[in-house]
Amino acid sequence: MIEVELKGYADEETFERVREKYRLLRREHHEDTYYRHPCRDFSKTDEALRIRVKRFNGHFEAFMTYKGPKLDSESKTRKEIEVELTDPDRHTQILESLGFTEVLTVVKEREKYYVEKGVVITLDEVEGLGKFIEIETLVDDKEKVPSLVEKLRKILLDLGVKKFERRSYLELLLGKGTTNGET
Repeated sequence: MIEVELKGYADEETFERVREKYRLLRREHHEDTYYRHPCRDFSKTDEALRIRVKRFNGHFEAFMTYKGPKLDSESKTRKEIEVELTDPDRHTQILESLGFTEVLTVVKEREKYYVEKGVVITLDEVEGLGKFIEIETLVDDKEKVPSLVEKLRKILLDLGVKKFERRSYLELLLGKGTTNGET
């Protein structure tokens, strides 16, 4: 699948607009641990591999996600492959046994809101970075990406987003000189 995603900087007013306009799906705590490939520089290939642990309502879910290079110059649209994990610690051991090393863990509080069928807005408070808003949908036809990017951009603009960001939270934190969750 192709994840069509746009992200923008937000403030409390933007968060309140979303909370007033859309239906809350749930609040989640995320710990996203990113890994370095032993033979390939993901920063040069614009790829990412992470294990995400989500905690919500007394439950947890874990996923391993591969994200391919961005497909356009305006959004964060990219191929995404995600599999559910039953034991993230054991999967981490497998990665480390294969030579992968941990780069950084991104910690955030996330609120997910329903916009319409297949479209979700998330409000993120990221440790060390601040507030962001993301909007995303999934598509299997690459030809639909440009029109979806424009549709999602319009929704964010209508919510008052003025500055968009294509870099991942990992890239933003690494740009601040953060390693392993510490500055």
